[in-house]
Amino acid sequence: ADAERDSKDVKMYAFLKGQLQMAKPPVYRALVIDVRSPEEYRGGHAPGARNIPLHELADTLPREMPDKDKVILLHCQSGMRSLNGMRQLQRLGYKNVFNLGSLTRANQIVNEARKR
Repeated sequence: ADAERDSKDVKMYAFLKGQLQMAKPPVYRALVIDVRSPEEYRGGHAPGARNIPLHELADTLPREMPDKDKVILLHCQSGMRSLNGMRQLQRLGYKNVFNLGSLTRANQIVNEARKR
C-alpha cells in the first residue's frame, strides 16, 4: 500500500509540476489556492497562492473561476482542510482539483516548478 501511494504521489507531483511550468510566472496555468484563514496566510504562503478560506471556497470559486476544467491546486497547513476543499469542489463539478497537502509540500512543488 505504501509503494502504491508513493507511486501515485510521484505521478501527481510530475503532473502538477508540468502544469505550473507551462506558463511563465506570475501567471500559472494552474490556480494555487491556500484554504487557510487570512491570518495564517499572512504568516506565510506558497508563491503565487491566492487565499480563499475553506468556509468561503464553495461560494467564491464558482463566481471567480467558472471554468471547471481549470487545474486547481489546494493546500493548507497539514492537508486536511485542503482535502475537504478538494471534495467540495469535486462535488461542484470541478474536474482537475488536487490536494497538495501541507504548506511545506506546496512550497516545495511550486518552488521546484518555478526553477525550471
